[in-house]
Amino acid sequence: MKRMNQTSLTTGLLAGVTAALLSMGASGQSLLAILLYAASALPVLIAGLGWGIGATVTAIITAGVTASVLVSPTFALMIIIITLAPAGWLSHLANLGRPANEIGGPENATAWYPLSDIMTNLATLVTMGMIVVGLLVGYNAHLSNQVIDTVMEALKSQDPRYNPDPAVLDKMKSIFTLALPLVQGALWVFLLFAAYYLASRIVQASGKAMRPRDDIPAVLRMNRNSIFVFGAGLVAMFTGGTPAIIGALVCGTFGAGFLLSGFAALHFRLRGKIWRIPVLWLCYMFVALFTVPLFFFLIAGLIDTRRTIAVTQTGKPPKP
Repeated sequence: MKRMNQTSLTTGLLAGVTAALLSMGASGQSLLAILLYAASALPVLIAGLGWGIGATVTAIITAGVTASVLVSPTFALMIIIITLAPAGWLSHLANLGRPANEIGGPENATAWYPLSDIMTNLATLVTMGMIVVGLLVGYNAHLSNQVIDTVMEALKSQDPRYNPDPAVLDKMKSIFTLALPLVQGALWVFLLFAAYYLASRIVQASGKAMRPRDDIPAVLRMNRNSIFVFGAGLVAMFTGGTPAIIGALVCGTFGAGFLLSGFAALHFRLRGKIWRIPVLWLCYMFVALFTVPLFFFLIAGLIDTRRTIAVTQTGKPPKP
């Protein structure tokens, strides 16, 4: 762990201001706005991965104060809960290491926090953050139904003859109530992991990284205990009411982790094969065109769970 110094403080301040400005630039509901919100995690991740926990805390506090002054305290609280705090915690976990001999490893080596546990923490943090944001905005079935009613009114204004069946409309409302938290949770896990991956590459290229580069196809898996959390969320989806909404959110966040694990497992199994590129191209093309292949990658991620610990040499090996 790196000690707090003037460089860490300055880096944290710059990262916090940058994160706040990126969040404030995301005004609207477009895809660009979502990407800007996710990109606000990048400065915090870079500061944490390269300069330690002191820079991380400084960046989060600076971003919160800047957003609170320029926008509102509520806005600052939301970006901290949903983006900056998870990013800071991920960078802290990634820098955790211990002597490898404490867990049965070789002497003069460091064992790093497993990437599988980092992924599980990411899914958990996104779930908790989304629940808090849902409480702040008052998300429930009534609110989601109002969104559907607004869309229907817009469609009717364009085509007065459009009159959907009430039974179909009610079914659409019930599906949308669960689909929205599921999709949002999954999308946020994808974006935050992409930000973590990009930040780690940037820090490694600058020579400031404390953690060695992970072999993503080999070690990107979910913790075995995540299966039980995902199963509990799946059961809760059929209970109705608020538990069903939370269950859908859990299925989205943890399901996204298993999906990433499934894609990583595919890359790992195709490593060294001559026909690797055509197969990967076809797989991603089918995923882009259809949603059914995602189910197979989800199953692959659920089947292949492991907890791989990266070990790096920190000095000369001991003499025999």
